[in-house]
Amino acid sequence: MAQGSRPDRVGDQIRAEIAELITREVHDPGIGFLTITRVKVTPDLQQARVLYTTLGDDKARAETGKALERAKPFLRRQIGRRLQLKHVPALEFFYDESIAQQDRIERIMLDIQAEREANPHLNDLPGDDDTDPAK
Repeated sequence: MAQGSRPDRVGDQIRAEIAELITREVHDPGIGFLTITRVKVTPDLQQARVLYTTLGDDKARAETGKALERAKPFLRRQIGRRLQLKHVPALEFFYDESIAQQDRIERIMLDIQAEREANPHLNDLPGDDDTDPAK
């Protein structure tokens, strides 16, 4: 049974540790409601890109980003103590836009569905009747 690649396993461990550290040990008021969505580690294990989401507007998101930058040395030091790695990857934090994009797509789909329900004649597409001999 394949265990996956080492960078993926290390990324999963780093994600779990960062999430726990932020929840229990980082007491920066700038960090709002935060979710670590994914950690991508380079094949040489030198860099770790930490993707996160947070609730709030752009101002809250910017404040969370600044707070994470302030907490970066502490987080890296703690990860070094908790994980058995020769070299602790450098952490880079990035806001995960994919959640917002998925939410936008879902809203568009719901709008289309509501428009079709309000205007049933829009559902009739040309060549969509049962008299089509090609069927």
